[in-house]
Amino acid sequence: MEVNENLSEKARYDYVLVRRAVDNGDQKAYAELMQRYRDSIYFMLLKMINNKDDAEDLTIEAFGKAFNRLKQYTPNYAFSTWLFKIASNNCIDWIRKQKKKTFSIDKPMGTEDGDEMTIELKGHGLDPSEIAIKEQKVEIMREVVDKLKPRYKTLVELRYYKEYSYEEIADELDLPLGTVKAQLFRAREFLLNLMQNSKDAI
Repeated sequence: MEVNENLSEKARYDYVLVRRAVDNGDQKAYAELMQRYRDSIYFMLLKMINNKDDAEDLTIEAFGKAFNRLKQYTPNYAFSTWLFKIASNNCIDWIRKQKKKTFSIDKPMGTEDGDEMTIELKGHGLDPSEIAIKEQKVEIMREVVDKLKPRYKTLVELRYYKEYSYEEIADELDLPLGTVKAQLFRAREFLLNLMQNSKDAI
């Protein structure tokens, strides 16, 4: 196992964990890598977007993407450098999408009175085939969510289908906020694994 001699001791240990994760499918190695960098990634993303819920979601997404590409990592530079790059690039893409959503001309926009206003321009909607594909993806996603344990399923439905905040979910289910965040974190891990099995269909 050749490691770049310029790497710090911490980076060398990270590479040992990466190899255990990739070569042996060691779940503890994945968990330890996440534990080592979760807070740093979260605070970096929070600075970029200034929204705790979105930063939390994007943190999970960044680890999901990094772990899916873990075989591509080489120890020419520190694992943390590679991970932070994935997280920041993913966040920049997310910000771009949010801006598109905000300024989309064919979606309703809220007015100060709480009414919705739509600017209609022809030719900007999805064509029937795109709508069918989108509906199919939603259907597959629902099937995946249905496979979760009941308590995780409820959390995911409240968070992603009803778009509740973490605080609203805690009130609704009468759970401590920390428990809601921890269980949603687990639910997303399960979803990620289930999605791996369904990704050919999505």
